[in-house]
Amino acid sequence: MFRIRRIPDDTAPHDAAALAQVQQILREQFPDVPESKIRRVPMALRDPMTLRFRSILFVAEQRSEVIGFALLLHAPDLNFCFLDYIATLKAGSGRGVGGALYERTRDEAVALDAVGIFLEALPDDPQLCPGADRQRQNAARLRFYERYGAFPIVNTAYETPVAAGEECPPYLVFDDLGSEQPLSRKRAREIVRAILERVYPQLCPPAYVQLVMDSIRDEPVRLRPPRYVKADAKPGTPAEPGRRIALVQTEQHRLHHVRERGYVEAPVRIEALLRELRKLPLFDDIPARRFPDSHILAVHDREFVEYLRRVCGALGENEVVYPYVFPIRNETRPPRDLAIRAGYYCIDTFTPLSRNAWIAARHAVDCALTASQKLLEAYPLAYALVRPPGHHAEVRSFGGFCYLGTAAIAAQYLSQAGRVAILDIDYHHGNSQQSIFWRRADVLTVSIHGHPSFAYPYFTGFDDERGEDAGTGYNLNIALPEQVDGTGYRRALQRALEEVRRFGPEYLVVALGLDTARGDPTGSWSLNAEDFARNGQLIGALGVPTLVVQEGGYRTRTIGTNARHFFGGLWQGKYPAMKREVVERRPAE
Repeated sequence: MFRIRRIPDDTAPHDAAALAQVQQILREQFPDVPESKIRRVPMALRDPMTLRFRSILFVAEQRSEVIGFALLLHAPDLNFCFLDYIATLKAGSGRGVGGALYERTRDEAVALDAVGIFLEALPDDPQLCPGADRQRQNAARLRFYERYGAFPIVNTAYETPVAAGEECPPYLVFDDLGSEQPLSRKRAREIVRAILERVYPQLCPPAYVQLVMDSIRDEPVRLRPPRYVKADAKPGTPAEPGRRIALVQTEQHRLHHVRERGYVEAPVRIEALLRELRKLPLFDDIPARRFPDSHILAVHDREFVEYLRRVCGALGENEVVYPYVFPIRNETRPPRDLAIRAGYYCIDTFTPLSRNAWIAARHAVDCALTASQKLLEAYPLAYALVRPPGHHAEVRSFGGFCYLGTAAIAAQYLSQAGRVAILDIDYHHGNSQQSIFWRRADVLTVSIHGHPSFAYPYFTGFDDERGEDAGTGYNLNIALPEQVDGTGYRRALQRALEEVRRFGPEYLVVALGLDTARGDPTGSWSLNAEDFARNGQLIGALGVPTLVVQEGGYRTRTIGTNARHFFGGLWQGKYPAMKREVVERRPAE
């Protein structure tokens, strides 16, 4: 297992250590690269204008060891990307590391709205690069890039050796990122000039640059036809693992079934969601793995966690306990009886304890952590389809159908790899995340919800709650009125997303509540399926690796349709160059 993360610079010790490993891989895998250029990599990250490129470095790590990296150069003035290097340790070859790194660079280029990625690849033409072994290696690399729709530009002098005796002059390869937009001659000339003058300032004299520029005559520029993949293959479709959504769920949620009139948090919710989500060709089903309790105890009080485990384990098979005594006046003396003590830890009177409540909540945590792990390993999007929900479970309390803060636990796990933003788009305030990260600056918590003057949980979610100590300014509540339509909600969402952009997270956790929909029994707003699609698209356009954790949503007639539209929009926002029919595809009736 490995994870991919971006290295901003060498300021932090763990980033400096990773950067040193990248430089060593450069020395080993590219022995012809001058040492002076290798030493310039940290400087290029710190000062992007030095080379007139913005350097973007991704590393693949396994247990803090860098096993591969990709260095992407972005030219804002011409809006293109150049893949300077992509390499893996020889021991890491064949484990999908290179593919995951290239897919991550493509995601970044799409998020930058770049015209495409340009890169160099050694030729598979024996006249340009003789030798059977080299031919096989070069063909394998070009086959790799063809899978993504990246092909050599033809009918130019780019392969002309700069100096006499130079062997294996490279092709210039172009990846249009699935847009299928032709590249004009004028644009190609500008980009080629920038590549030769900025990447190779000491190597390419002006006369050589002009020679290559003048050789670009086709309008639009022509690419070599596919040689290693089928001509009708559609690169960049969701069939590629790097563009799919990891979906993690477990049948254990069914154990938690309170068969009482009016109890809307029922197993049928998951069935309704899956029924519609299966119509999208975007998901990979991932089995949940077991994680230790230490991840739960990283955010929840130990006595509270032990209480939940003990009280649920002590109840009979069909026994249900509702909180009814709330000893708030003397928090130092909790009731001895476990059932009566429920009110000591609960914030309402309608969240029951049962034998299976703990089991289902515990498995929900495993789902969220498994989905988080997939995000670290290379998946750009992941979905923990869980119940019971979790965004009302605070450090030492439960309520609102929630027992453990699933999204917060996942965010804590991801925070070990970088800054995390939590965006709660449930109808009700995400008091779980607010309470858990209240004094922290490394996790931004944002919640859009009904104003606590009329909406559960009533006592939190006010606009002036901004965090304390180091966390001051890292909590944002956007409390909305009782009646909100799709347009009004999007205004609030755009404000929330601006806050997320300013924070600049490496990972985003979305607490997905579908109870903002028209007709939901727990809400009063009127969002429809198209609103959910637009909201998903706005979130996906952030371009940040995103984990979605299921929270509320109780109108089973429409919950699945709304979820399908949300994820279709999320994927479309993440990959705007892709064709809409991918997410609009329906199975035959």
